[in-house]
Amino acid sequence: MTAISETVQRRPGSPAKGPLIYRQSVWTRGTHWIWAICLFFLLLSGLQIFNAHPTLYIGQESGFEFDNAVLSLYAVNTDAGPRGRTTILGHTFDTTGVLGMSGSAERPQFQGFPSAVTIPSYRDLGTGRVVHFFFVWVLVATLFVWFVASFLNRHLWRDIILKPSDIAGLPGDVADHARLKFRHGRSYTPLQKLAYFGVFFILFPLIVATGLTMSPGMDSAFPWLLDLFGGRQTARTIHFCTMALLVLFFIVHIIMVIIANPFNLLRSMITGWFRASADTPRGEGDKP
Repeated sequence: MTAISETVQRRPGSPAKGPLIYRQSVWTRGTHWIWAICLFFLLLSGLQIFNAHPTLYIGQESGFEFDNAVLSLYAVNTDAGPRGRTTILGHTFDTTGVLGMSGSAERPQFQGFPSAVTIPSYRDLGTGRVVHFFFVWVLVATLFVWFVASFLNRHLWRDIILKPSDIAGLPGDVADHARLKFRHGRSYTPLQKLAYFGVFFILFPLIVATGLTMSPGMDSAFPWLLDLFGGRQTARTIHFCTMALLVLFFIVHIIMVIIANPFNLLRSMITGWFRASADTPRGEGDKP
């Protein structure tokens, strides 16, 4: 159905429809879905690797004789039977059934994260590492393609790079989002730009760099990585925290898609065409 026929069939008094604009290039759409697949497998295989030693440290050392753990998932024996425990910065919580100990009473699983959220679902560090490293390189290659394409088609400059006008518009955009008032235009809003800038220029580079720092081979070739992140154990902790921030971004991203109009946003990430707000001026790239 074209925009003209939609306008003719629109009931009197109903909100005016904005123009259909070609907002997402094939490069943005393709890499978006590849990242979604990569991050799914990276998260679940990463939790499999984490379960091999479900404790995070700050510093160069790790082990029972050191007191530098910031997060630990484990199981303990109590009068009521085994229980799962999570210790964060010295504060301990009972997380039985979720972290430290999961599964049924007949077949308990004594591991950091439950098998339902790991790849593979059973304990297999070797397979987890193979899956993890495969999708790491797919992610890195896709990021490179996206950066080159987005630089050439000006998607980086138009939609990702924060400008002084975006910084000035952040308070108003935050207030609009808090009131669930969304404006759909050709470019992203200041809050969207801030979020995507943080993902592409902070979180993605950080999680890749800390992942490289955990590799003994990379440390031998680039010893300055250990100095940059304060040791392999600190790099592992930063890697885990960055993963948690990416998961949080994904959750917020999905919530905002559902609230702001899932059909419109999914259409833009499948076909490239996006229904802008009614006050958006028509221009090149619009569908009549």
